Amino acid sequence: MLRYINKIKIIHIYYGAWLIALTGTLVSLYYSLIIKLPVCDLCWYQRILMYPLALIIPVGLVRLDKNLPYYVLPLTIAGAVIALYQSLLQWGIIKETLQCTSTTSCALAQVSYYGFITIPFLSLLAFCGITLCMVLAIRKRT
Repeated sequence: MLRYINKIKIIHIYYGAWLIALTGTLVSLYYSLIIKLPVCDLCWYQRILMYPLALIIPVGLVRLDKNLPYYVLPLTIAGAVIALYQSLLQWGIIKETLQCTSTTSCALAQVSYYGFITIPFLSLLAFCGITLCMVLAIRKRT
């Protein structure tokens, strides 16, 4: 496995991160604009952190910016924390302590595949995937 990772170029890692960010952005837009699902407060915060990644990462690719992970990681780590919190809320593991100001409760799972795959969980996977790509890029540079 490590031998395979060593053969991957940093630019390919950046493209993978960009693909994840672009997919996350388009999927969230699909659910809100096409399917017309209402967006709760925590989902808005996750979008605020995901949407810029779809623009920051390609700019870093074009400029071949070696510091791109340091711009991306604060957004992905914060997004992963929010997505994890909302996922735990929706799975009933923790109780809702913050009151949402939107019409939709943050603890309500509007979409659920296989009983545990919710929109915040998909967001968590996306943020963790981008974080992993950036950490791999940092490790490849050193």
